[in-house]
Amino acid sequence: MSEHWVNSVRAEYTNSGINHIEGGWPKDINMSDPEATQRYRRKIEKDDAYIHAVMHLGHSMEHNILQNNAVDMYQIYYSELPVIPPVEKSSCHTVNVYREPGARRPVRSLSWQADGGARLAAAHADVDFIKNSRTLQFSYIWDIENANTPELTIKPPQPLLDLQYNPRDQHTLVGGMLNGQVGWWDSRKGGDPVCICPPHVAHRDLVRNVLFINSKTGAEFFSSSPDGVVKWWDTRNMSEPTDSMIIDLVKLPNDTQTMENALGISALEYEPTIPTRFMVGTETGLVIGGNRKGKTPLEKLPSKYDAHLGPVYSLQRNPTFLKNFLTVGDWTARVWSEDCRESAILWTYSHRTKLTDGAWNPIRFSLILVTQWDGCLSCWDLLRRRSAPIVTAQLCDEPLLRLRPHEGSVDYYSFTATLKRYLKREICHLRAIEVGRDFKSVFDKILERENKRERILEARLRELRLKMRQDRDCGQAQVAESDPTCNDKDLEEATAEYNQIVNDLMAQQRKN
Repeated sequence: MSEHWVNSVRAEYTNSGINHIEGGWPKDINMSDPEATQRYRRKIEKDDAYIHAVMHLGHSMEHNILQNNAVDMYQIYYSELPVIPPVEKSSCHTVNVYREPGARRPVRSLSWQADGGARLAAAHADVDFIKNSRTLQFSYIWDIENANTPELTIKPPQPLLDLQYNPRDQHTLVGGMLNGQVGWWDSRKGGDPVCICPPHVAHRDLVRNVLFINSKTGAEFFSSSPDGVVKWWDTRNMSEPTDSMIIDLVKLPNDTQTMENALGISALEYEPTIPTRFMVGTETGLVIGGNRKGKTPLEKLPSKYDAHLGPVYSLQRNPTFLKNFLTVGDWTARVWSEDCRESAILWTYSHRTKLTDGAWNPIRFSLILVTQWDGCLSCWDLLRRRSAPIVTAQLCDEPLLRLRPHEGSVDYYSFTATLKRYLKREICHLRAIEVGRDFKSVFDKILERENKRERILEARLRELRLKMRQDRDCGQAQVAESDPTCNDKDLEEATAEYNQIVNDLMAQQRKN
């Protein structure tokens, strides 16, 4: 048995009354005059005694509210309510499948028609097959509403590794071929190329990336290759490139860039709002920023980021926050800032299979889509969580190689050797509920916070390196002062003479 005593607070009550003839207003205030009553209210609210009285009443009112909110802790409340499903449910399903007629070659490149067009250009090539083969060289342009047959067949002299629409013209395309040549096509004139550059001015290796640049004519583009050279072209005159740049990192301004030391390029990035700058991803895992207007080699390649352990498969700037860019390589996808060159500010966990491509969502710019070698498509929303993707869909058993979101829609598309289109319905829902929350400023604060954190870590690391260097220099100086034989020329000459005699005797013994 147990006994417990509770001493409750004794409440004392008194009754009092007041006769409000004029509603409690002073006699000199006309209560029917709104302006007079408003002036009196302002006068009273500015009084210090009024503020203290309200604050004093707040404590007693809070005490009464807490007393009224006392509940039985052993009673189960709301047990009769049904289970509420989660607000956001992520899913993914296939809408259309676009198959290459008569073959199953990997899709090397995808490009949407400009200005929200309904055409999709897909470049097919099997690099591991015979490079000099004259068969299966076609690429295709699809109408997304007709998945039965392609609308137009592109007929290059060599298989295309990249095919891109002109952002200013819905009918012209440029492509890079397996033998290093580049050319352009006009869909109104059929699938044959309009013009192709001569072989002697082309790249030494296959052309992996081509992109249009921001120019007045809208006819200029540039290309990259594993040979380590970036070349600029003009579709009006393809006889030779207008400019070229060797991606060779030098240490001194007077050093010359050579093709022997050039780094193979695996990814290419260009932002039209920054016309003179571009970025390349190399096969050694580096991301190098380039400046076309630089005069010296150091000015042409001003920045370098050690991004991945292997080739950089994808490189893209954020469509809204341009100083942040996405890289995909090895087993991770990472978000970088131009202010931090030592480490990424955000990254995914290491996947079990390597990643092949990635892209930002052009509408909801906190969303990253990543394709994997095992056929999975992962969607990472950096505003919701960064520890795991919001949805991971097993789309097929074959590797997903390329991904290209549509700039004018919330639909997303992913592709393998058989071209597939995937619709993300939950993204429409997310966009509808987040527009009113000003998620742009929230995402900006997240990037700024991570950027500041990395800068602090970089500064601390530099301090540690400087301290270690100073300690090492001091140790060497102390050793030099304590050693009397240091910098003794006579001893050095005697040592060299002794070593020479020993070497001569050993050589003589070998001859005998």
